[in-house]
Amino acid sequence: MYNFAEAGSQYIHKINDANFDDIALQLFRYQYERNEVYRSYVDAIGTDPADVCQLADIPFLPIAFFKTHRVVSVSGEPSLMFESSGTTGSINSRHLVFREELYEASLLRGFRAVYGDLSDYAILALLPSYLERKNASLVHMVRVLMRESRHSANGFYLDEWKQLSDLLYALERDQMPTLLIGVTFALLDFAEAYPGKLEHTIVMETGGMKGRKTEWTRQQVHDFLKQQWQLKQVHSEYGMTELLSQAYAVSDGIFQPAATTKVLMRELNDPLDVQPYGSGCLNVIDLANVDSCAFIATEDVGVVNKDGTFEVLGRMDHAALRGCSLMRV
Repeated sequence: MYNFAEAGSQYIHKINDANFDDIALQLFRYQYERNEVYRSYVDAIGTDPADVCQLADIPFLPIAFFKTHRVVSVSGEPSLMFESSGTTGSINSRHLVFREELYEASLLRGFRAVYGDLSDYAILALLPSYLERKNASLVHMVRVLMRESRHSANGFYLDEWKQLSDLLYALERDQMPTLLIGVTFALLDFAEAYPGKLEHTIVMETGGMKGRKTEWTRQQVHDFLKQQWQLKQVHSEYGMTELLSQAYAVSDGIFQPAATTKVLMRELNDPLDVQPYGSGCLNVIDLANVDSCAFIATEDVGVVNKDGTFEVLGRMDHAALRGCSLMRV
């Protein structure tokens, strides 16, 4: 039995394909016992924990509970609070983080698995709207990546496009591998104003139109960025306030889950019908969410493939517009 109450960074690094299901089932029982909100939900839908024998049997907590409840599996005060973006007058989600080492271990393991050593990159972040508010998980994520990178050129940008462009092409001349990570509307505006050729730069969009442009499909976004910067591929990051792990797509919007996560599919019209793959709404298991809830029923619509990769096609019609919304039809 895993000692989740004392889990640290080593717990994250021990998760693999062979033991994932076993850890997830043990974590379900741990959180059923200790998370009052989650236990109340499991009881309300009539699930007997004794009947939960496989991942698809686990109840997934609707993500909206993070807006209205304190979703925690521990007592005390958190060291971090992540808060979602939202429209004026909306209620934002709050994710209380009690052990930063779990978050950072999951983040860094996931990034390195796809992109290698962070010290190989300069990191430039174009994150307007996120930088202007407190508790944005995306900003915190990039700060951790920059800390690990330690490159002197690392930095955040709001609307200093000329300065960003000059630095970006200086790094290009030096053939310095660079990660330009940005919210979608800002990357589109920047690429329109400062086109060129990027050969040593990974451009990564995190979603987020926020009503600043006519809503584009992901394919339209990627095609425009490829055209403006003569790129072969545009990368994507999938993350949210309620998850401590991230997924990355290096091409064509196909996301590879981190070792700490699995994505399942639930039927659009029956939230308790969960399958390992297919089209529908996305349910995410995030084993880094030890102190909150690891089993999240998102409001994203997508496709889960047989190999575990997934695509995000949009948001449920009733779901609030949030930073991770990016439609593809």
